[in-house]
Amino acid sequence: MRPGRPGAAIAGIGQSFSEIGRTFAQGDWKTRLSYIIFGFGPLCRGQIIKGALYLTSEVLFLVYMVKFGWGYLYKFGTLGTVVTQKIGRRTVYGDNSFLILLFGLLTIILIVGMLLIWRMNIAENAREEEILKAEKKLPSNRSFAASFLDGNFDKTLLALPCFGIFVFTVLPILFMICVAFTNYDATHQSPTNLFTWVGAENFKNLFSFERSGFGSTFLTVLIWTLVWAFFATFIDYFLGLGVAMIINKKGLRFKKLWRTILVMTIAVPQFVSLLYVMKMFAGDGIVNGYLLKWGLIRSPIPFWDNPALARVMIVAVNIWIGIPYMMLIATGLLMNIPEDLYESARMDGASPIQMFRHITLPYIMFVTGPFLLTQYIGNLNNFNVIYLLTQGKPQSMKLTGNAGYTDLLVTWLYKMTVTDTNYKMAAVIGIMVFIVTAVIFLSVYNLLPSVRDEEGFQ
Repeated sequence: MRPGRPGAAIAGIGQSFSEIGRTFAQGDWKTRLSYIIFGFGPLCRGQIIKGALYLTSEVLFLVYMVKFGWGYLYKFGTLGTVVTQKIGRRTVYGDNSFLILLFGLLTIILIVGMLLIWRMNIAENAREEEILKAEKKLPSNRSFAASFLDGNFDKTLLALPCFGIFVFTVLPILFMICVAFTNYDATHQSPTNLFTWVGAENFKNLFSFERSGFGSTFLTVLIWTLVWAFFATFIDYFLGLGVAMIINKKGLRFKKLWRTILVMTIAVPQFVSLLYVMKMFAGDGIVNGYLLKWGLIRSPIPFWDNPALARVMIVAVNIWIGIPYMMLIATGLLMNIPEDLYESARMDGASPIQMFRHITLPYIMFVTGPFLLTQYIGNLNNFNVIYLLTQGKPQSMKLTGNAGYTDLLVTWLYKMTVTDTNYKMAAVIGIMVFIVTAVIFLSVYNLLPSVRDEEGFQ
């Protein structure tokens, strides 16, 4: 019986500890001393470059901890206790909760990294001892250095990108997760006002349906986010496919002209188009102006002020923007469907609807399944369309946290951060966006025909 993943992970950790103990018990004095002085064994065995790298990493880590890291790590549990004060004309700066959280987190990550380097150092000593016991020669320093341009060239190429991913992606994400468990907001901003840990209080507030809670607003915004993503994805998908089939139909004249007209919406920058449409349908915009002038209405239509109408308008505008993209993708796919399939279907007496249902649609869905899922996930976080058209409005006293009826989770998060400076709840919403996105993606991905049956159309 195969162990599950948690059991396998625990077994792997236990095996690693066993190897560490066995290496220390069976190793020579150089290996044992390497447990304290990184790279000591390789240096003594002539592996100068390897030993120097291990030793340098240890020295730099110790210098960082003594000079910098320990001070932040020591205060990480409280995020600071000394408040900045103004004594007379002089400002006496105290702790900075933001820096304590940031550099304390970085210090913890570096400690974990050093433990991994320590483990690699032990494994290197064990490997070198095995080579020497087999009466073989260790690799030369020159060959080791040259390997970074040959056998280990992948490590050389990926070193800088991995560092960038850690600094600009991993660390900010971990920082945001930590902020979700603090009271960091407009009234708790360092260095003037410290913030501290509050546990799961923010998550309780998000799911609380009391008057001061965010539960009702979160549920409203979440449902609209899912509904918006569904319509924005599938309406554009099927209408774009329909337009592509019409344009590709034999006998249709001026095909290039129709494609050019549709592609014009892509050529114009999206933010220009959206802002123009927003002004057109405003209460004092050109649409209401002409409708009033022609006597078709007595008062301006509240395109952006009525919650239901504003949502319909957003979906409609997104159709105008999204159809050309899907039309271009579907055009290329339709041209790749073998014409023999359609000829055989016609000979068997199949109608155009039957051919679409049993040939065109299965092929298109098979090829574009991952794209469709990606589009849905992208629409869950579609900031531009919502914010440029309505800024999340209309708003209501029923919704807390400055949320509006057309806000998505991502636009609500933005307003929480920029407008309300409510960083703690913005961080919680950010985590919920990740959870919703991950659950949908992982649930649907394995159901796609192109994933379940990769050989289906080959």
